[in-house]
Amino acid sequence: MTLPPKVTERAFARLSEIGASAQGKALRVAVEGGGCSGFQYEISLDDPAEGDLVLEGSGEQVVVDEVSLPFLTDAVIDFTEELIGARFVIDNPNATASCGCGTSFSM
Repeated sequence: MTLPPKVTERAFARLSEIGASAQGKALRVAVEGGGCSGFQYEISLDDPAEGDLVLEGSGEQVVVDEVSLPFLTDAVIDFTEELIGARFVIDNPNATASCGCGTSFSM
């Protein structure tokens, strides 16, 4: 059984702060080939598309395309603020290894 990714309240709150839904946009989380570990996350504000899984909370949306969905089974999409900056992060239990920047992983 494929469990969809989860989105934290902190991630939805950040989308509200930046006014994503007010601009008609959603946070798109995709997985692409490349990066130093084989796969990399692509995170952007985008228009929802037909076939996307739509995760909603606090009036905001996070979308995942059909191709990326199996790579994000049971992952957690969050937002973090650290000394080096603020960013959306993904805790992916399917990743067997990841790089130091956290945007590249292998399975």
